[in-house]
Amino acid sequence: MRRRSRNREQPKATVEMTSLMDLVFLLLITFIVTLPALEQGVSIMLPQAKTDELPTKDKKANVLTAQFPSGYFFNDRAVTLEELESTLKAKVAEDPDLPVWIRGDERLDYGTVMALVKIVYRCKVRRMSLVTVEK
Repeated sequence: MRRRSRNREQPKATVEMTSLMDLVFLLLITFIVTLPALEQGVSIMLPQAKTDELPTKDKKANVLTAQFPSGYFFNDRAVTLEELESTLKAKVAEDPDLPVWIRGDERLDYGTVMALVKIVYRCKVRRMSLVTVEK
């Protein structure tokens, strides 16, 4: 008869962390890549300017965007200038203190952005801001 050895090593339970770390790294990269796209709907290059007071995030603010080379967006929806004016007039009729942010690509000429500003003035918007990037 054989004797069983009492000092035999018992199997040790281990958790393999490599696949878990790969998954966490993949999720981190995914969030880093997609976060800028979620923050601003239409991708443009904003002009740089030094501002004393930055506008605060207002959940009901409407965003008008002029994209290079051509294209206008109202709250991330493509519109023509005529559609923009009628939509903005309807919104201002509902709320006269409606804030409007104008985002113009820095590669556009001055007249393109001013076309948006003129529409905002014609619609009698009281609170308007031109959005820039902090220098």
